[in-house]
Amino acid sequence: MPDDPNAQPTADVAQAELASEGVAAASDRNSPFVPLRQPIFRAVWFASLASNFGGLVQMVGASWMMTSIADSPDMVALVQASTTLPVMLFSLAAGAISDNYDRRRIMLTAQGFMLVVSILLAVSAGLDVMTPWLLLAFTFLIGCGTALNNPAWQSSVGDMVPRRDVPAAVTLNSVAFNIARSVGPAIGGAIVAAAGAVAAFVINAFSYIALITVLARWQPPRVERLLPRETLLIAMSAGVRYVAMSPNIRSVILRSFAFGFGGIVALALLPLIARDLVKGGPLVFGVLLGAFGAGAVVGAFMSARLRRMLTTEALVRATFAAYATSAALMGASTTMWLTMPALAVAGACWVLTLSTFNATVQLSAPRWVVGRALAIYQMAAFGGMASGSWAWGQATLHWGAEQALMISAFALLAGAALGLRYELPPLEALNLDPLSRWREPKVAVDIEPRSGPVIVTIEWLIREEDVVEFLKAMAERRRIRRRDGARHWTLLRDLTDPELWVERYDSPTWVEYVRQAQRVTQADAEISDRVRALHKGPNPPVVHRMIERETATLPRGLPMQHPHPPEPTGHNG
Repeated sequence: MPDDPNAQPTADVAQAELASEGVAAASDRNSPFVPLRQPIFRAVWFASLASNFGGLVQMVGASWMMTSIADSPDMVALVQASTTLPVMLFSLAAGAISDNYDRRRIMLTAQGFMLVVSILLAVSAGLDVMTPWLLLAFTFLIGCGTALNNPAWQSSVGDMVPRRDVPAAVTLNSVAFNIARSVGPAIGGAIVAAAGAVAAFVINAFSYIALITVLARWQPPRVERLLPRETLLIAMSAGVRYVAMSPNIRSVILRSFAFGFGGIVALALLPLIARDLVKGGPLVFGVLLGAFGAGAVVGAFMSARLRRMLTTEALVRATFAAYATSAALMGASTTMWLTMPALAVAGACWVLTLSTFNATVQLSAPRWVVGRALAIYQMAAFGGMASGSWAWGQATLHWGAEQALMISAFALLAGAALGLRYELPPLEALNLDPLSRWREPKVAVDIEPRSGPVIVTIEWLIREEDVVEFLKAMAERRRIRRRDGARHWTLLRDLTDPELWVERYDSPTWVEYVRQAQRVTQADAEISDRVRALHKGPNPPVVHRMIERETATLPRGLPMQHPHPPEPTGHNG
């Protein structure tokens, strides 16, 4: 919320631009290929397709190698867990880094790191020194690179395409991964069967080169940074606070954990499904994984039509239920001809659900925090996948793969039921551009950016008949203030003048106060305008900005004299 009550509402021209954007978005909504009109997105998309292909070939090699060097089924499931666990552990820090530093350089660093680890994995396998725990260590390190890369990559989508095209771009990214998933695992299975896992690891190492080349040549426009970067811990806490104070994103976080926990069962147990239930080898494993990917591609291309037909919540509930049915069918099936269609449906549900979650987060977070919001979403989703991989591995160890799949179906149905309490918002683009009404005030006291704490009070005059409406608006104002970084927000009422209300909050330093004031978005303007309209009288509310000082901090040598009293600027307090 701006502290300047004299600020004018958004200009009609800006509203007209937003309206024209809405018309353009509506006209493009039917085409899933609109983001490919952007040259950089197109180049990165094709390079990512090659990288995804290599990663899936490597995954087939690692999963099948684990079945040959480890006897316990939970070790096989841990291959998936070791890849997803780093995302849960490190994504928030990676998101904070992506919001504060050059995202292109972060992606280059992550891709280079994964290239080095992949080379070491191939060398270790070629020298025949691989052990189960060493294999898990390598897949864990690759997962660390993914954890660093993902927030920067996903938040960069908004830098590559217009905001209205973000849902389509997110879906196309899923298409790229799942096109690779539809053919990569089958080819990977053939490679592993013909040449061994080492060949799969070598192919993965080469697959990073195209993406590294594209990113190295990309020169995104530089955004001038007017404020100093947040420290890592402050940036991480700001991201957590924003998500915690954003009901839409909170719903996504909970639902994504539930889907990751139940949905990972198909991928985590797929080597065992191929070997024990379908009675096949590495080629069958690759074909089954290809069926999952093919279904995901079909689901991605159906997404635009389904989103026009169904609300976001109805779509997600349907995908939870359909995935549960597929898991039950996989548990009951002993033939490829039933398992493959079940996996195809599961793949379609997988991409529909996760792309909807991702787009909802991107459209619910402004640019200054989008990397951290996506990181927290990924922590929830991948945390569910990691814990689910372990849980379904343990269930398989004790009761068998069939029962583990059946139990996961009930877990997915429970995830669908969560929508009764935590409903997802409509998938629409809010205007989260900075409001830009607030101007940094001139101060008469010498202060530095780190000076503080800064206490802000705003005096409102509210008629008795408007009190109820005022309190409702201030409840939402409190959420927005705290979400953007204000501390100790309170609302006070004068005992001698019942029409006088004082809004009070503080910031730890002057620079944090400026940062918090500049985070207000266009979408927040409605609450600010509602509160301003309830203020009584022709004069704007009186704003006081004060810095806290201890009486014992008077510099030595200064005479103890009374300062001149300040001139009155509004209501006496």
